[in-house]
Amino acid sequence: MIEQLKTFDDNRLAFTAIDSFTETDVKFAQKIFQEKLDQGFDQIHILIQLDELKMSHIQTKAFFEDTIFLLRNFKKLGHLAIVAHSNIIKALVPIDNLFFQRASKGRLERYFDVSQIEEAYAFIKS
Repeated sequence: MIEQLKTFDDNRLAFTAIDSFTETDVKFAQKIFQEKLDQGFDQIHILIQLDELKMSHIQTKAFFEDTIFLLRNFKKLGHLAIVAHSNIIKALVPIDNLFFQRASKGRLERYFDVSQIEEAYAFIKS
């Protein structure tokens, strides 16, 4: 389940994924993202907290729908902060960041431990 952690008046979104990730969650996240675009923002900075997500509870269709949406809206993504407590995710973020940097100069993806959530909020504000 996806929930908004905080609401912002600017071009930031903050979500947490709890237990599972479903098609309903994808639609909710897309709706909130689109609302920010409709407010006139060109880029949206996103914080996603994944420490309570169970990888085995991610619906395959939801994963692919989300991936397709992100690829279609790639130029509209700003900084991406991944907050988790996972060595696997921590190792994957630098690999993903290589692609993210090349495609969009000035936009970064960073991993933050759960204890660093305030730093993650500051990162998506920059």
